[in-house]
Order: sequence, then structure tokens, then C-alpha cells
Amino acid sequence: MVVEHNHEVVADIEKDLRYIAGIIKQKGREILSHYKITPPQFVALQWLFEEGDMTIGELSNKMYLAFSTTTDLIDRMEKNALVKRVKDENDRRVVRIHLLDEGARIIDEVIKKRQAYLADILKHFSEDQVTSLKENLSKLHQEMREE
Repeated sequence: MVVEHNHEVVADIEKDLRYIAGIIKQKGREILSHYKITPPQFVALQWLFEEGDMTIGELSNKMYLAFSTTTDLIDRMEKNALVKRVKDENDRRVVRIHLLDEGARIIDEVIKKRQAYLADILKHFSEDQVTSLKENLSKLHQEMREE
């Protein structure tokens, strides 16, 4: 079923999503300021936390960064014992980036703090509103992934 929606309503939704994303990003940076990692390092660690080991090329694609930029990022994180390079068991020519315990700990803590921030905001919503919001955001995300 294809439905045409009012242009003004769609514009308002886009604007609200943009502002929400900006606020979440800012709050995330405030939380990150208490850790010894940069926002791009957080994004890289998050990908490794969620997807597991990957090559620098795969990580570069996920982050929309140049290969050389991602290599520099990994070098700095490796020096801080957040990740390590490991040879692929099936093909020794392939090097994968592996998340170390300290990197996983930081990601876990930061995500929990971000979730606590959101939970605090959602205290002003009814249970039905939270459920509806979750369902609608999940549907929006699914549609965007399939696009």
C-alpha cells in the first residue's frame, strides 16, 4: 500500500528527526568527554561491538571514511589497547580488527549512559506512547534499510 502524505507533515517529521539526532549526538559527546576516545573512535568501536571482527576496508565502508583515515584511527585505538589487529584464521593475508575488553567496556558503559538519558526523557511518556514510538521507529528504520 502506497500512501501520499501531506508535504508539511513529512517536512515536520524530517525536521524533528534531524533535531532529535542532533540532541542525541550532543548528549553522546558529553558522555564521551569522560572517556579517552574521540567520537569517530566511538563509532568504530560501536561497529566492532555490534558486528564483530572486520577488516579495515569493511570498517571504512561502514563509517564512510577513507581507508587511510580508518587506518590512522585503528593505529590510535591499538596504542590505547582498545582493539588489536589479528590475522584471519582462513586467510593469513587478511587482517581483522578485534575489539579488546577495554574497548568493549567503554562502549557498553557509554551506551548504557545514553540509554539512561533516553529513559529519563521517556518518563514523560505513557507506556502506550513508548510502545507506539518504538514500533513506528522500527518500521521507519526497516523501510529505510529496504530502500
